[in-house]
Amino acid sequence: MSDVRIRRAEPGDVDFLVELTNNEDVEPFMSARRPRDRAALLAEIERSQAEPQEFGRFVIEVDERLAGAMGFHVENKRSRIAHLGGLAVHPDFRGGRISDEAARQFQRHLIFDLGYHRLQLEIYGFNERAMRHAERVGFVREGVRRKAYDRHGEWVDGVLYGLVREDLEA
Repeated sequence: MSDVRIRRAEPGDVDFLVELTNNEDVEPFMSARRPRDRAALLAEIERSQAEPQEFGRFVIEVDERLAGAMGFHVENKRSRIAHLGGLAVHPDFRGGRISDEAARQFQRHLIFDLGYHRLQLEIYGFNERAMRHAERVGFVREGVRRKAYDRHGEWVDGVLYGLVREDLEA
């Protein structure tokens, strides 16, 4: 079994993140608002380091090789809700379910280390692989925003998922 770990992104990771977010097999599934250029990704890395409780840009490593990325931001500080997004695994690393292990590590870090109560995310309705992943790692499907996003010239749904602290403690 491969050694999967997550860590906060560093400036030296930016070239990998630019390549990953612009990869033709990754980009169609990413939020249209997700930064893809070097300057914007560096700004996210710097913010992640400056505001570790409120914002995070993380990388996934497999056997010490960069394999993917994920992130979060505070959705509601008072209620301790984090919004997750940007999960992407480089095509060279797909098929081994490393995203499942990375997501579980991320959930535990956000809930037990950073003190969040609820994690939530939204997935394009056409991204069936991402929806299966979310459900495998414990997220509960909570609803659909019908035809909410103009993506690739079509109106697409946003599927909402949530996970609360008690889900991990069970």
